[in-house]
Amino acid sequence: MEKEGGMGGMGMGKAEGGGAAIENVEQLVLELTNPTTRENALLELSKKRETFPDLAPYLWHSFGTISALLQEIVSIYPMLNPPSLTAQASNRVCNALALLQCVASHYETRGLFLKAHVPLFLYPFLNTMSRTRPFEYLRLTSLGVIGALVKVDDTEVINFLLSTEIIPLCLRTMEMGSELSKTVATFIVQKMLLDEVGLNYVCATAARFFAVSAVLGSMVQLLTEQPSVRLLKHIIRCYLRLSDNPRARDALKHCLPEQLRDLQFTSCLKEDLATKRWLAQLLVNVGSGTNAQQGAAQHMQMPQQNTL
Repeated sequence: MEKEGGMGGMGMGKAEGGGAAIENVEQLVLELTNPTTRENALLELSKKRETFPDLAPYLWHSFGTISALLQEIVSIYPMLNPPSLTAQASNRVCNALALLQCVASHYETRGLFLKAHVPLFLYPFLNTMSRTRPFEYLRLTSLGVIGALVKVDDTEVINFLLSTEIIPLCLRTMEMGSELSKTVATFIVQKMLLDEVGLNYVCATAARFFAVSAVLGSMVQLLTEQPSVRLLKHIIRCYLRLSDNPRARDALKHCLPEQLRDLQFTSCLKEDLATKRWLAQLLVNVGSGTNAQQGAAQHMQMPQQNTL
């Protein structure tokens, strides 16, 4: 450890099990730097993230720990192309990613995580096209790390991500990932759009705007065959935020999917009042005259189905 005796002051004294449990975590963190004990340490520590909310400072400030986690990530690169990732290798690296998500989530280590540009090590995983289970698990867990960064409204995080290729990578996942991966990737784009810097970035050029809107539109088309309320919710929120930009709002008048005006298609939202309000506001924003007002009102008054 970097500072002897300093770890106990990081807030872990209140964790379950007292001193013995803390010593166990410290030992596991030390074992991450030993290649022969690393795999078990990754597994055990990934299970303890909820028990020890201040695990992140332990990981970040322990000598060689982050380097060991990055070694796990880099060691997978040769398996990406041609695709040869096994389930065991995927599980192991995903345990390492889970610990990095812990670091990305913590207020004390989030900024340090960004300054070290650690998220860039995950981007090759988001650039894969294989739909096999090991690759899908890898994509989803990698997205979880980025999702942890954007959960907290922080313009510094948005600025960093915009300086990288995260939006194209999210769009790729939104096109070809599983429902859960698509949902997390869309959530990341949504959080970036909700920041004024992110909205201005996407709407700065027609190419960026239409890249995002085209993917959102294709996702809506697919939802007609495979409905998903949680995914539709994030898509609608993205569209609504885009409509806050005058140029994007004008474009959406022509490219907003007709399904979003279809009461039958959006009937799955009947229990989700917040999303119904978002959709109603979206239709007002991109509509014109009384037709838009009437359409929005209809969506807000969707009748409950009679279950008798």
